[in-house]
Amino acid sequence: SGASAFPYKPLITWEKNDNEPAAEERPGPVQIVRASESKCIFELDAAALEKILLQDHVKDLNVVVVSVAGAFRKGKSFLLDFMLRYMYNQHSDTWIGGDHEPLIGFKWRGGSERETTGIQVWSDVFVVDKPDGNKVAVLLVDTQGAFDSQSTLKDSATVFALSTMTSSVQVYNLSHNIQEDDLQHLQLFTEYGRLAMEETESKPFQSLMFLIRDWSSPYEYVYGLKGGQAFLQKRLQVKNCQHEELQNVRKHIDSCFSKISCFLLPHPGLKVATNPKFDGRLKDIEDDFKTLLAELMPVLLAPDQLVEKQIGGCKITCRDLVEYFKAYIKIYQGDELPHPKSMLQATAEANNLTAVAGAKDLYSKSMEKVCGGDRPYMAPADLESCHEAFSKDSVKFFRSIKKMGGEEFCQRYQDRLESELKEAYTNFSKHNEGKNIFYAARTPATLFVVMFFTYVLSGVTGFIGLSVIAALANMVLGVALLLLCIWAYVKYSGEFREAGILIDQLAEALWEQISGNLFLFKMFILRINHTHSPLGSSYF
Repeated sequence: SGASAFPYKPLITWEKNDNEPAAEERPGPVQIVRASESKCIFELDAAALEKILLQDHVKDLNVVVVSVAGAFRKGKSFLLDFMLRYMYNQHSDTWIGGDHEPLIGFKWRGGSERETTGIQVWSDVFVVDKPDGNKVAVLLVDTQGAFDSQSTLKDSATVFALSTMTSSVQVYNLSHNIQEDDLQHLQLFTEYGRLAMEETESKPFQSLMFLIRDWSSPYEYVYGLKGGQAFLQKRLQVKNCQHEELQNVRKHIDSCFSKISCFLLPHPGLKVATNPKFDGRLKDIEDDFKTLLAELMPVLLAPDQLVEKQIGGCKITCRDLVEYFKAYIKIYQGDELPHPKSMLQATAEANNLTAVAGAKDLYSKSMEKVCGGDRPYMAPADLESCHEAFSKDSVKFFRSIKKMGGEEFCQRYQDRLESELKEAYTNFSKHNEGKNIFYAARTPATLFVVMFFTYVLSGVTGFIGLSVIAALANMVLGVALLLLCIWAYVKYSGEFREAGILIDQLAEALWEQISGNLFLFKMFILRINHTHSPLGSSYF
């Protein structure tokens, strides 16, 4: 049946006994990024990652990170286990294993439910001699499948973005074809990753391979890399006759990756797809699939094909990669990045925002007709009545438009509209108040009153010998005169507007004090007249 594909016994599933090494010493998948049970965020198991990447024999080597990502239940872990076979036996012509040898490594199974969660790495870091004589460390990464029933779009975007940011080769695992929504999801996920990285002149990510599983049209494009490249070139071609949205998707993908390739794999056979007891034995896999698999592995993992991880143009060691993982995971735990939206949510949001803009525009045009720039001053009570009437019309217009998202979703935008209308009314009120000639003259009038009062007070107190009070009154008179001169210059020149605002605020406060005192004085006089009137209260 051929040589064993792994240099050790099956993984992790056995019980420990005294004659065997500890389970943690055997190679196996290690979870380094997992979803928090208490919070809707992903957490990094830094200790587990450090244990793998900070081993003495690899920590200072440049690292090659090969990651497989894509939709769930598309065979990513299954593929990675063949990568393990290749890495453990790449110098052997029989690396693919024997016909009756179960496939072990990353945990996988058939069925419709997801298996991998978060991000896992293989505990063995492979040291490979490149043709130039340098040694590199190779790390294999498995990722949680996107779009399963237990994950949000943000979860899928975060996992894909993290794996793309930290890998030197990202294998985008697809089924049957490259559909337009596959490209749109890739655009969204890579943009989510690019936002978290520092802006650089170079392309943010390195190598992307579209791996098309179950390719069923070899008569159009032959299996393998050659047919894949021809197929990809046609799929990613930008044409003038294309819609702008389709052109932008393709331009975005091209701008994100330094190298893009494609490989076409045939279907592995009905026994693989339908047999619940299938455990990866080669005897159950179609010959075409095994032949193409033997072509694919060297393309990704042969020493002369290995792509070392670079960030900002600098090659990254295993020790550096640990720090980048720590930095990137913090970004995705915070609020720095927007939440990616589903197409329905984004459409509903745009639909409601358009309705809000139209309703607000209706309100603004109606208010402009009654208190716009070319309209005279309007009584505040009348302006408020107009505001209430126009607000009702605006909300009625908003509700009359057909909108997506449901009643509760649309209500949030109606609340937002009402809040914005209140802000707009405040601005219209201030603009209207500015047309009041008495309001505009309030500051100089207040300062003139202060100057007149202090002038009289200075003369009276000087005449009766209260020189200290007279001097204080003269000082206040001088300050008021200076403020009046400054205010006049600001209004004339338009310079030092902050100083003019401060003087207006001071005058406003003084005006309120004077008005309040005059009101109290008036009430006091009326009270005295009432008390001494022979007609009593009936007179009033």
